[in-house]
Amino acid sequence: MKRLPQCIALFLLFTCFAHSQTDGNAQRRDTIIDGKLKVDKRIPSIKDSIDIRSFKDDSLSLALDEFWFKELYSLEAFDSIYNDVSQLNYEEVEYPELSTDTLKARLARLNARTPFNVEYNPSLESVIKRFLKTRRNSLQNLMGLSHFYFPLFETELDKHDIPLEIKYLAIVESALKPKAKSRVGATGLWQFMFTTGKMYNLDVSSYVDERSDPIKSTEAAAKYLSKLYEIFGDWDLALAAYNSGPGNVTKAIRRSGGYENYWNIRHNLPRETAGYLPAFLATMYVFEYAEEHGFKPNKPEFNFFQTDTVHVKQMISFDHIAEVTGLNIETIQFLNPSYKLDIIPKVEGKIYTLELPLEALGVFVANEDAIYAYAKEQFEKREKPLPQFFDNDTKVTYRVKSGDYLGKIARQYSVGVNQIKQWNGLRNNNLRVGQRLTIYPRGTPSASKPAPTSSNTSTVTNTAGKKTYTVSQGDSLWSIAQKFPGVSVENIKQWNKMTGNSLKIGTVLAVSQ
Repeated sequence: MKRLPQCIALFLLFTCFAHSQTDGNAQRRDTIIDGKLKVDKRIPSIKDSIDIRSFKDDSLSLALDEFWFKELYSLEAFDSIYNDVSQLNYEEVEYPELSTDTLKARLARLNARTPFNVEYNPSLESVIKRFLKTRRNSLQNLMGLSHFYFPLFETELDKHDIPLEIKYLAIVESALKPKAKSRVGATGLWQFMFTTGKMYNLDVSSYVDERSDPIKSTEAAAKYLSKLYEIFGDWDLALAAYNSGPGNVTKAIRRSGGYENYWNIRHNLPRETAGYLPAFLATMYVFEYAEEHGFKPNKPEFNFFQTDTVHVKQMISFDHIAEVTGLNIETIQFLNPSYKLDIIPKVEGKIYTLELPLEALGVFVANEDAIYAYAKEQFEKREKPLPQFFDNDTKVTYRVKSGDYLGKIARQYSVGVNQIKQWNGLRNNNLRVGQRLTIYPRGTPSASKPAPTSSNTSTVTNTAGKKTYTVSQGDSLWSIAQKFPGVSVENIKQWNKMTGNSLKIGTVLAVSQ
């Protein structure tokens, strides 16, 4: 894939990310061997090994450490914020670290640079101090996630002439969880209901929920907020209407005797909406004055500017993509949250995209035909008798422990995340401690059969009784894994304590446990 200079690439990603795509017709494979660029103009096929030696050190996978995986799967922060907003009270909070005079001065500075009404009042002081006192850890984690999402939000909001401070609304709405779902069915970063999402062209099907797509849902939220501002001419009231609907705000104005300031009609709004704007303003204050309050957020080592998208031409699963790129499936899920079953479908008249780190995208595009052929082959194998009809000794019952997530369990048993979900009737990635999962480890009749062992594969058995393989010219982790039934890229990396995907000719790898 032809690469632009970094500064130009970042600029293009920043300005037109939502519509970007990579040329899917590329048939050239460029690899780096011994520090030199080698151009290969062959058309890749299923038999070609996918060369991922151009990866520097699988930096994205390293950046998405255990903290980020837990952030991806956990909805605790969303539940906490939802409860805070719906049950907010305004009793005085003892927090000597922030004096009333200091708060008044800071709010005045904030009020001068935002169209929202951030003037001091005792209720707002109570909410701010309560957040600082009781929600410090969750807010610090959210500040870390904000470094990933806020640049995207600001780009879309600026396109639609929306105040950039609206980015804090996504924290109050969803705790920056693309897959967050409220008790009434509102979904995604911006918590769209099904019908409202449809009004703003957010597609929802068995495979896809675009309310969870960060780019499309942000664009829809900007359009909806613009319309609400046209109606009320006030951003405070527009936010209240976003939460409870324009009708409830209009009724609250009437019942209040015609007042149009949010704080004057708050007592006539639904309970949740009454706490909505104070929670938004309190969040804005904490983020804007985070340094003054000693917050030290964990920043991700990557952001949207280090990724790009490609149009998908054929149905493919996240398992397939992870296998051929060497990425953790959690990384793919994090970057593509709108796909409900970890499968990207192919539907006539629809365009679906795959978002990947730039390095992995180069590998995907350069080997597109081979990857689609591999995916097709794997899909054709999945029409099998149901697992429950096999003998019980082929299955494992796994009890979920604290810190577990589907990707971690899948790697432990060399199976796919989708398989675990299918075997256990799971519709999402959420797990609870103590939950029992039925798993058919790779090699049992219910697990997908890998490609047969190549007849010319050269292996030996070492003194520990393990099979080993010596890396030769043209090998990649994926091509080596294909030579051994039941062995995945993750297995090889785990057995050989590898953190990246780079291979050196002559290296002896363990290929059995």
